[in-house]
Amino acid sequence: MNAPSQEPIVELKDLNVSYRSGNEIVTAVREADLTIARGEIVAIVGESGSGKSTLANTLIGLLANNARVEAASIRIDGEDVSGAGESLWRTLRGRVVGLIPQDPTVSLNPTMRIGRQIGEAVERARGPQGRRLDAEVVELLEQVGIDRPLLRARQYPHELSGGMRQRVLIAIAMAGRPKLIIADEPTSALDVTVQRRILDHLEQLVKSRGISMLIITHDLGVAAERADRILVMQAGRIVEQGRPAEILNQPVERYTRTLVAAAPAFKKVPTAKSSIAAPPASEILRFEAVSKVFDLPGETSWFGRRSRQPFQALDQVSFSVHAGQTLAIVGESGSGKTTSLRIALGLERPTSGHVLFEGQDVTRLSWNEFRPLRQRIQLVQQNPFASLDPRYTVFESIVEPLQSFGIRQSTQLQARARQLADQVRLPRLALNRLPRELSGGQRQRVAIARALALGPELLFLDEPVSALDVSIQAQILDLLGELQRELGVSYVLVSHDLSVVSAIAHHIVVLRSGQVVEQGPADKVFGAPEAAYTRELIEAIPGRRLA
Repeated sequence: MNAPSQEPIVELKDLNVSYRSGNEIVTAVREADLTIARGEIVAIVGESGSGKSTLANTLIGLLANNARVEAASIRIDGEDVSGAGESLWRTLRGRVVGLIPQDPTVSLNPTMRIGRQIGEAVERARGPQGRRLDAEVVELLEQVGIDRPLLRARQYPHELSGGMRQRVLIAIAMAGRPKLIIADEPTSALDVTVQRRILDHLEQLVKSRGISMLIITHDLGVAAERADRILVMQAGRIVEQGRPAEILNQPVERYTRTLVAAAPAFKKVPTAKSSIAAPPASEILRFEAVSKVFDLPGETSWFGRRSRQPFQALDQVSFSVHAGQTLAIVGESGSGKTTSLRIALGLERPTSGHVLFEGQDVTRLSWNEFRPLRQRIQLVQQNPFASLDPRYTVFESIVEPLQSFGIRQSTQLQARARQLADQVRLPRLALNRLPRELSGGQRQRVAIARALALGPELLFLDEPVSALDVSIQAQILDLLGELQRELGVSYVLVSHDLSVVSAIAHHIVVLRSGQVVEQGPADKVFGAPEAAYTRELIEAIPGRRLA
């Protein structure tokens, strides 16, 4: 029997990729060398704009039309694709190289059933399958760990959870039985426990079949835990590479050391001896046995629509927020985090129970009655690009709340805008720019400045750093800590990322299926969790086992 070939699945030498924008040429990748052995898992980490996605798209022939590629050699599965046209790439996509995109909401067709979308991928890669196609689709759904595959094949994307939709993308990538899988931020939007299950299953699939995998991620924890080798990219260059232990424990480059230091997963979890200081303080917000039931539309049958079905989103939830401190509400999707936030903001009314703000019962206030409290309670949303009006300058976005509450004098608005820009460490020159002209971190600083404009006592932070690179995350978390110490503002942090929670929270509430399964000081919850579900959440933090 012949020995297996040791030729690498990917061999790339001296790659340069640039984009032409008008008369300007922007270089995205510089002098990159990359080799991926058969069966090897390689991760590329770096901030936005470092060239990660450009490098990955080069390997699957999906660069934009304005891209220019210069390389001494690009070989995939022994094929020289340096100057390949679309016809050659079509023979490679799916069969040799499969892609798992980042966002299943965008990547899946909302008008097509799941089974048909997977079936199309199978036939595109392997040709017509005839009657065998349905069995192939069901087999792929089973392989990626989806329960009741016959039912799921008939459903549409919106009828599946985020984790299931991500598994569908994995099934589509596996449809052509490729030799290399490119996973582009495959779990960045998922809860930690779902993320772990997806990555465990993907890793098992890859290793059992001897497939190579290239993971593109900004999460150093995911890279260190899953990859055989890590490449660090900065400004288009591969500045360092090595085994995970080498990168984490003996980084050579200053940039790599910055990434490792900024990763929340590698920071020490609070313990009884190292908890975040939380001096005694007065209570600012209280939930007393709050429950919320939604009436969902009944299913349609041959005999008409059935009666509405109740859904218990919150069940007897109680907790307190204290002045100058941070309460974190954690749990998986569907646990009741967002419903709790909406009730606290007066956007939903509880079915039963009471919400008190500084001792005042605000449970049944009308919209107009609640309005004065909005000067004291504000929200920082998850995606700053979506929450800021793209037509407004930064100045207009920041002062809009002031104008809404009657402050109209230009001199007052100008002075307050400059003060807020300084507080959130935003250059004053940025006040005249539009959101699209700012980086993700700068946009989040604008969102924080806008929320602080009215001098609130309580800020709700809805996944405030989930869309940001790890080093930018660290900057924003540090900023939030500084603002809390300077202004005495209280935070309610809603997050699925426990590594972020461990860096900022004084007190933690763990929700599951609308119920509080555990709550207490951060050091107690992280250092000695009582509930099995809490232990499962902590153990699922990417990279925690390597910290």
